[in-house]
Amino acid sequence: MITGKNIIGSRKSGKSNQTFSSVNAVSSETLETNYSIATDEEIDEAIELAHTAFNLYRNFSGYHKAAFLDRIAVEIEALGESLIQQIMIETALPEARLTGERARTTGQLKLFASLLREGSWKAVRIDTAMPNREPLPRASLRQLQIPLGPVAVFAASNFPLAFSVAGGDTASALAAGCPVVFKAHSSHPGVSEMVAGAIIKAASATGMPDGIFSLLQGNEHRVGQNLVAHPKIKAGGFTGSFHGGMALLKTAQNRVEPIPVYTEMSSINPVVVLPEALRINPKEIAEGYVSSVLLGVGQFCTNPGILLTSESPDTEIFLQHVKEAMAKQSGGNMLSQHIYSSYKNGVQKLKNSSLSIVHEGSSPTQENVAAPVIWECSGADFLNQPGWQEEVFGPSSIIVKTSSVEEIYTILQSLQGQLTLTIHAEEKDHEQVNQLITIGTKLAGRVVWNAFPTGVEVSHAMVHGGPFPATSDSRSTSVGTAAIFRFTRPVCYQNIPDAFLPEELQNDNPLTIWRWVDGDWTKNLIN
Repeated sequence: MITGKNIIGSRKSGKSNQTFSSVNAVSSETLETNYSIATDEEIDEAIELAHTAFNLYRNFSGYHKAAFLDRIAVEIEALGESLIQQIMIETALPEARLTGERARTTGQLKLFASLLREGSWKAVRIDTAMPNREPLPRASLRQLQIPLGPVAVFAASNFPLAFSVAGGDTASALAAGCPVVFKAHSSHPGVSEMVAGAIIKAASATGMPDGIFSLLQGNEHRVGQNLVAHPKIKAGGFTGSFHGGMALLKTAQNRVEPIPVYTEMSSINPVVVLPEALRINPKEIAEGYVSSVLLGVGQFCTNPGILLTSESPDTEIFLQHVKEAMAKQSGGNMLSQHIYSSYKNGVQKLKNSSLSIVHEGSSPTQENVAAPVIWECSGADFLNQPGWQEEVFGPSSIIVKTSSVEEIYTILQSLQGQLTLTIHAEEKDHEQVNQLITIGTKLAGRVVWNAFPTGVEVSHAMVHGGPFPATSDSRSTSVGTAAIFRFTRPVCYQNIPDAFLPEELQNDNPLTIWRWVDGDWTKNLIN
C-alpha cells in the first residue's frame, strides 16, 4: 500500500499512523493510496514555517510574487493528462469540464500576476501635508494595503482545481503577500498532492521562502479546527457546507484574537421570470433553466434552486417545455458518496412535503448517480414552508407559481442572503425591473439579466459572494481580483520621511501606479 504524505514547505511528512483513502467516485472502490492524517505537531510545524516565510515574503516586490504565480500556472499545465485522469477517478467529473477548469485555474493565477505587476491594487491614498492650514496644520498621511499574515485555506468538493489547492483563495492570498497552509479535501487527496507538488516546484524555481505553501491531509474535523484556532493564522477561506462553515466561524470568533474566515456556505439563487418574458420566450428560458439546474449534476454553488413566475396560461406552456427539456437529460455521477447521500435525503424530505413533481428522472441503478427533480408549488405555499428555502445540493429546483408580481417581491424579501438573483424580462416588463433590482442588490452579491447564474467569470468586476448565509461576509468576493482584499488591511504612514516609505507611497511614484492624491486619481509625482 502506497502512503501519501503531508507537504510542509519543501519536505514531506507522515508522522501519524492514522491514514485514510479516497475512493473511485464511479465504482466506489477504495483507491490504493493511503494518506497520512496530519498530526497536531505537523499542523504547528506548517504554521510556524509559514509565519517565518511571511516575514520575508511580505516584502517581496509585486514582480517577484507575480513570477511565482505565473510559474505555478506553468507547473500545473506541465502535469498534463495525468492530472486530469486523477481528478476523473476521484470526482467522476468529465474530461471536457476538467480541461476547462484547469484553464480557469491557471488563468486566475495569471490574472493575479498581472494585477501585481501593475501595482495599483495597493489602493494608495495620500493626503499631502498642509503645514500652514488654519486653525490646525495637517500632517502628511499616506495609506496602502498590507498583507495580514499566514492564511488557512480549505478545498471545495465541487471544484477540485478552481476552488482547491491552487484555486482562487490560494491565488488571492499569495498575491496579497500571505503564505498559505492548505487543508486538502478528503474526497480528492491525490489531486491535491499533485497540485501542491506543482506549487512547491514553482516556489523553488522562483526563490520563494520555505513555508510559503504547505498541504495538510486529513478526513477529521480536528485538522481544520486546529488550523483556524492557531494564533499565527490570521485569516481563512472556506467553500462548503453551512455546518462546516459555521463551525470554523465559531472557532475563529472564539479565539483570543478573532480572525476573519471567509466562508461560502448556502444559496438557492432565485430566478425571476416576468410575464412578458415568459410569453415571448417560454421554450428558450425553460431549456436554459434546465441546463443551469443540471450543470455539473447540480453541484454548482450558483445552481438555481428556485424559479419564480406569475401563474398564467403561459406558465403551463413553460412547464411543458421544462418537462420536454428534462426528458432529454439524465442523471449523473455525483462527486462523492457523502454528497449523493445528502442529495437523496434532501429530495426525500421534499417528497414528504406537499410539493408537486413537474418531472423526475428515472431512478438510476448505479451508486452515486443522482436522479434530477423539478418541483412546483404556489407562492402562498412556498411562503408557508420555510424549509423549502433550504439548499438541496444537486440537480433539484422548485418552480414557484405566484399570484402576482407583488407576491414575487414578497417571496424574495422573505429569503435569506444569496449569491445571485436572476431576472428575465422584456420591454413590457420594465415597470417591475427597478423594484426587482433594488431587492436584488439587498438580497444577493450578483444580479443577472436575461441569462443564468452558473458560469462565473474570473475577472476584475466579478462578485462571487453575498449576504449571510450565502457567505459569512458580504463585503468580499471569492472570485476575481477584488478577492485580494480579504487578506489585507490598511495602514497609514503619518509624517514618515520619503526615504523610509514603501515605493508605492513615495513622492516620485517610482512604480508609476494610480494613486488617490488629495482627492484625485493620478500617476503624477508629488512636489
